[in-house]
Amino acid sequence: MEHTNEKHAQFSHMENGTPEDWKCIADAFGPFAQKLPQRIIAHLKLLDGDYGGFPVDRLTHCLQTATFAYRDGKDEEYVVCALLHDIGDTLGSYNHADVAAVLLEPFVSEANHWMIKHHAIFQGYYFFHYLGMERNLRDQYRDHEHFARTLEFIEKYDAPAFDAEGEVLPLEFFEPMIERVFAQPKKSLYKKAVEQNMTATAE
Repeated sequence: MEHTNEKHAQFSHMENGTPEDWKCIADAFGPFAQKLPQRIIAHLKLLDGDYGGFPVDRLTHCLQTATFAYRDGKDEEYVVCALLHDIGDTLGSYNHADVAAVLLEPFVSEANHWMIKHHAIFQGYYFFHYLGMERNLRDQYRDHEHFARTLEFIEKYDAPAFDAEGEVLPLEFFEPMIERVFAQPKKSLYKKAVEQNMTATAE
């Protein structure tokens, strides 16, 4: 539905955009970006009730993975990564880890981004051989600086998080963490422009 009270740029081709047009777009970007945590939470809820043959539904698995990480004393950024590691299941049926990693990349450390991007290969140790695949694909990264971190994530938090009787903290518990982690990008093509726009708005 079109927001009739919202200002719109007037060009039909980007090459004809004026400074006024791009200011209009920049002004709209801030409020839209601030609602990213709400959109992430809404998308995560799409995993509710979706089992895909697993012992628990995908949302429960994500929540239990995050619960394990939280109970083990991991910091907030890590816990949010654990929570969102399978958020790509709905749209990235063949590359779910990449989808989650792209979503998280502007807001998390390089170590956490790498961990989430590669977690599917690491967890394959438990089942790839049942699918006619090589279970030790993760060994190609054995000398990588984040190998041990990713292995720990799989062994301690991801792989055991299919316990229907295990502790699962509710999504509402993690929502403030999502808000804080996604409050401001650490790296982005648009980071400088966004910061300048926020400063100008504050003034």
